[in-house]
Amino acid sequence: MKVELKGVSKSFKQHKVLKDINVKFNPGKIYGIVGTNGSGKSVLLKIICGIMIPNSGKVLFDGEESLRLYGVPKSTRALIEHPEFINSLSGFENLKLIASIQNTIDDKRIMEVLHQVGLEGDEQKKYREYSLGMKQKLGIAQVIMEDSDLLILDEPLNGLDEKSTSKIRNILKDLKKQGKIIIISTHIKDDIKLLIDELYKIEDGKLLKYDK
Repeated sequence: MKVELKGVSKSFKQHKVLKDINVKFNPGKIYGIVGTNGSGKSVLLKIICGIMIPNSGKVLFDGEESLRLYGVPKSTRALIEHPEFINSLSGFENLKLIASIQNTIDDKRIMEVLHQVGLEGDEQKKYREYSLGMKQKLGIAQVIMEDSDLLILDEPLNGLDEKSTSKIRNILKDLKKQGKIIIISTHIKDDIKLLIDELYKIEDGKLLKYDK
């Protein structure tokens, strides 16, 4: 899969958040997008994965306009802003419910990915009992569990301790080797500079190439 944005702009009333964004994302690479809070990072990610429609421009998946793909492209998973799960269900039950939509993975894979992100022993704990870091890990597990081609992560290291951060970085590096496209946004450049291949920043609505 290749993803390309051509002339993408987005406004809210009179405020232009994104201005003529042109960028290509290729397989087997990790891309970083930095910017201050409110700069438009989350808006850009939502447009890429089909949650939000731009005022102008196109998002292309292997050359086909994403709007013609009817919603979020099939092989795309995203964690944008705060993870949203059902408080009364356990971490395992939440992932199983999400997995039932595509029905491509079994319980063994769900348990595997929960352990992979560091939630071993907490699989049956109710989501309402999860800490911020545990919620973040569950959100990351939801993104990686179904072997999708495009993974979009908004502030994925938020709330994680040093050990957990290292674990997630290693997971993402392995996924990169498998040929995934991984797009990570953050407002702290140092969080991702050792992980990424290409770095961009959003400044005054423009997406600019940024030296790592």
